[in-house]
Amino acid sequence: MSIPTTLPEATEQAKAAAEAALAAGLGRIQVDMAIPEIKHQPIAKQFLSLLEGKQFKIFFPDAGAAALARRDWENPDFMIKGLGELSEPVDDDDDIYLVVNPSSVEVEIVESLCNAALDRPVILLNPRLEDVSVVGIGYAARQLRDRFLSQIETCYYVRALDGGALYRSYPGPWQIWKEIAPDQYELMQDLAARPSGEDIDRILYSESSDSAAGEATASESGSKPRKKGLFAELQQFLKALSQ
Repeated sequence: MSIPTTLPEATEQAKAAAEAALAAGLGRIQVDMAIPEIKHQPIAKQFLSLLEGKQFKIFFPDAGAAALARRDWENPDFMIKGLGELSEPVDDDDDIYLVVNPSSVEVEIVESLCNAALDRPVILLNPRLEDVSVVGIGYAARQLRDRFLSQIETCYYVRALDGGALYRSYPGPWQIWKEIAPDQYELMQDLAARPSGEDIDRILYSESSDSAAGEATASESGSKPRKKGLFAELQQFLKALSQ
């Protein structure tokens, strides 16, 4: 699987990655489609197909966002609530939970939900749980990361970089793609774990990037596939959605 060229393609990839992660027994997973101006509610609606046949709840960051989703989805018979609306968000007959776009303000509530869910899966859709201005950088922040945030598996990730893109679709590796011409990208390297900023700089921007590219494992034949129209087409689709 390789980087998407449209938002619908990205959404289908994200759903497939989440389904594969759930089938593998992963209980805390996140989907991160880091695309500017993305509309979270329509994406969340596409994930309902993953929940069919299960007892589930969907949580939005607050009561207002949940009420808007209920209205736009024509008051469905499943539960849609804000994260702070329920004192007991978990019921014995629940099978799975979908949490849409939670921020660092809600990180403690999300952690409590995950703890209460026990072995039941929780999908975090486009979360923004790490904000230094809220979570901090000291001992408490490190505890939070060690205790909770580090336990979440990123099953899908796509983000534009300056001159490239970072991508992952479970169970595949993390990948760094480089823009080699306007709207034309080339796979530079596969990585077993999410690369640090230094890794990205080395692979994309340093003089050694050519040698790093030579070590890429894009396919069994060693070739490096190229994709055109990546984020330009995504942005065009986003503009169409907002009209």
